[in-house]
Amino acid sequence: MPAPLNSEPLFEGLIVDWGGVLTGNLREAVNRWAVADDIDIDAYAQIMRSWLGEEGELEARLNPIHALERGEIEVPHFEERLADELTRRGKRPVAAQGLLQRMFDFFEHSHDMFGLVRRARGLGIRTALLSNSWGNSYPDDLWQDMFDVTVISGEVGMRKPEERIFRHTFDLLGLPPTSCVFVDDLEHNIRAGAQLGMVGVLHTSYEETRRELDVLFGIDLT
Repeated sequence: MPAPLNSEPLFEGLIVDWGGVLTGNLREAVNRWAVADDIDIDAYAQIMRSWLGEEGELEARLNPIHALERGEIEVPHFEERLADELTRRGKRPVAAQGLLQRMFDFFEHSHDMFGLVRRARGLGIRTALLSNSWGNSYPDDLWQDMFDVTVISGEVGMRKPEERIFRHTFDLLGLPPTSCVFVDDLEHNIRAGAQLGMVGVLHTSYEETRRELDVLFGIDLT
């Protein structure tokens, strides 16, 4: 087990995202799915931009992604809308049933990051998963000894970067935001967390994130 570098921790809580942090690169996974499923990746990108906007903050009434993440629409309904758009823009038919699961099949677990979270928890840091869900299942069997708290957007009817989902996570952890470090792969989520007092780490790689967390927590998480 790593030895503490400081006797008193600088922070007490570690909150981490799922897709893009505890998985491999999402863009690469989506590209592999597009090739395997004969999806026009340019059409997919256009749809995501039109639904999400530049930073994911388009009006919710226009945004089926936000509704899906909050659990306001069911996966089959979202798949039908996405398949219809992909068919229309890509000029070839796309099967709706199982569309998202076929995408999720290309997500790869980041075992280095799994280990980092386990080591942090083993050293007394309270840990939380905070994830915007697309109706996907999570590998609970691989999460033993990883999290004190799990917050999945579709289960709580809230989503990042909404303030209320962060505050819900703080309450479950029993920690103030100023005692927490937040790791996410999206800048607008990091900014939202920072506005509440958290220190944010924009995840780009295991090594970069591990080095930043070593400094912030004052411990060796190697």
